[in-house]
Amino acid sequence: MSGSAGWLVGVPLLLWTASGLWMAARPIEEVRGEQLRRKPLPIALDRPLVLPTLPADHGAPITLRLEQQRRGPVWVAVFAGGHEMRWTARDGRWLPRVDEAEARAIARRWYLPDQEIVAARHTPADHPPLDLRRRRPAWGIAFADGTNVYVDADTGSLLAVRSAQWRWYDLMWGLHIMDLREREASSHPVLIGAAALSLFSVILGIALLFRRRGRRTVAG
Repeated sequence: MSGSAGWLVGVPLLLWTASGLWMAARPIEEVRGEQLRRKPLPIALDRPLVLPTLPADHGAPITLRLEQQRRGPVWVAVFAGGHEMRWTARDGRWLPRVDEAEARAIARRWYLPDQEIVAARHTPADHPPLDLRRRRPAWGIAFADGTNVYVDADTGSLLAVRSAQWRWYDLMWGLHIMDLREREASSHPVLIGAAALSLFSVILGIALLFRRRGRRTVAG
């Protein structure tokens, strides 16, 4: 095998091995930031819950869930097309979209470490941040330790906690599947071609190894 072909095989194998080793060495619970989140509050059932009056122009919701937020129990409805709305379960009143002040308060309630908030950024559903990758309007609340807490701008629900360790893991995943841009495509021509070439090279190497051993046995 020529030197250029050797590089074509060696580089992907090095990336796959190094990135795979790094990901395997990280407990997935730590990568997801589970140790950084406070536990969800129990639903306050101190009074009867009131169902919301759903808007007629949205049709029937696909799902209607109940979750505990800062202001008490809240109904969250998901409609066709991904649109979401919320109502207070105390009186069924519609709640407006989350503003920056509420997003900061929600993120601070969820994030366990005592860190200062250094920035808040709103992103639309069609341009989610790379470390969120969920097509939802969101507030990204950045803490001083480099962690980003994402809050749904429509419902106030927690979308994700992305620590620096998660971003390193995500980078290694991108290297592993050779998709550093989107980091989602695990089947594409470049990856398939590199894998096929590497497999062929490994098989060829094993065949040459047995052939060389056979020659040594005959010579002996």
